[in-house]
Amino acid sequence: MLLVAGLGVAPAPTAAVGDPLERFHGQRIRWGDCPEKPVPAGMRCGTVRVPLDYAAPAKGTVEIALARIPASAPKERLGSLLLNYGGPGGPGIAGLAADPTSLADLNERYDLVAFDPRGVGHSEPVSCAGSQQTGDEVAGDAAAQLAALRAVVRRCELASGPVLPYIGTVNVSRDMDVMRQVLGDRKLNYLGFSYGTRLGAVYAAQFPGNTGRMVLDGVDTLTEPLAEQALMTARGQQRALDHFLSWCAHREGCVYGSNTRSAREKVDALVTRLDQEPLVGHDGSYVTGQDAVGSIASALYSRQTWPALADALAMAERNRDPVGLLQLGGPTDPAELPEDEERDDGPGTVPADNAEAALAAVTCADDPDRSNDTASPAAIQRELGGLKAEFLKASKVFGPRQLMTVLSCYGRPAGTDFIRKIDRPGAPRMLLVGTRGDPATPYEWTEETAERLGSAVVLDHKGDGHTGYATSACVREYADRFLLDGRLPSGTRSCPAGE
Repeated sequence: MLLVAGLGVAPAPTAAVGDPLERFHGQRIRWGDCPEKPVPAGMRCGTVRVPLDYAAPAKGTVEIALARIPASAPKERLGSLLLNYGGPGGPGIAGLAADPTSLADLNERYDLVAFDPRGVGHSEPVSCAGSQQTGDEVAGDAAAQLAALRAVVRRCELASGPVLPYIGTVNVSRDMDVMRQVLGDRKLNYLGFSYGTRLGAVYAAQFPGNTGRMVLDGVDTLTEPLAEQALMTARGQQRALDHFLSWCAHREGCVYGSNTRSAREKVDALVTRLDQEPLVGHDGSYVTGQDAVGSIASALYSRQTWPALADALAMAERNRDPVGLLQLGGPTDPAELPEDEERDDGPGTVPADNAEAALAAVTCADDPDRSNDTASPAAIQRELGGLKAEFLKASKVFGPRQLMTVLSCYGRPAGTDFIRKIDRPGAPRMLLVGTRGDPATPYEWTEETAERLGSAVVLDHKGDGHTGYATSACVREYADRFLLDGRLPSGTRSCPAGE
């Protein structure tokens, strides 16, 4: 269950000489060793200080952690390419350390620069001192559930530092403009994936004059309230599952046979059955229906894991063996990670629940809706009951879990409405990549965001999985050509599946 702090900061134009932000723009980054181990050769890390509160820059500062891999062809250097790998709550330094080779062509002419957004990773991480799950003991009792949610909110406030009320996409995008100036770039060149696309779009809306070449892959929504986001996500996940089942039907030995309609019904039945009677392994491990939903959702993120998903479902159906589903790993985003032991290795240690806490904080900081905060438990129970049929229609497998995000921000201050009001801000043309079988960011969001930005070329990737750059040579060619040479065709373009 997500729980978050709101954002009380209005957007402002780029800082001018002589204003309170001037002192932040003259910083020099001291590049040195990185907090992640190991890191690729040549990768160095540093920090940049930004205002805690852009409305009152004298209130305090936040230290943002960055990592850089310098361009391998410095004589042809184009400047910095800022990266965000998604989230919210995902640390950029760890992402760059894990796989810089996929960006090797871009790294010839760009310094690759990743960062941990405020409240994330090594940038003054937020925490809720443990899991934000409220526990089975309050399930079905609306009053107890809401009281437990408020208790978790209080725990997050106590466990986090002063950055918590100032977390969120609007402030992070303003941090990016400080980074741009400190890095010495006239324009911000940017590659963002998943949630990183929202971050890029918000930057372009706040700083259209500072926006350079921008590629957004796996495009997030800018407009929909949490309930609508959850419903669209359930539909996107079901669409991805249907694509998987169609693929499985043409694979020898598929446990669900060759009829995709009956296969869908059998997956529904498996989840229902496991919620009533979990699978128990020889070592005492077990998988419930909702555990299976998490594992299936995780496997749908990449077509490369489809064979493992087919094998895991076969083991569950034929042998009542949970090991395949357990090996897939359930969580598909930081908010679904299980409770873990809190790491306490001294100053600078990232709390074990930071990804979960930060995802929650940013999600609600970006959302202005809090009408249910004043509603009675009975009214909220009726609201959930009224939505249940629509969510089940979207997906019997994924709908119930997504429905609970209606209460994600209960007990937190309302977030900013700036993101919903983005309307053709006048940014230069950029490339938006949408994948038809994406389980996390439905293709419809690509079209919606392109319309809101008013300056986007849409690349329609006909493939499966979350985002397209890493799996499609066609997508990479379009993205790299634009980022390296500035070439961007007009109108909607397409890339076939598997290319």
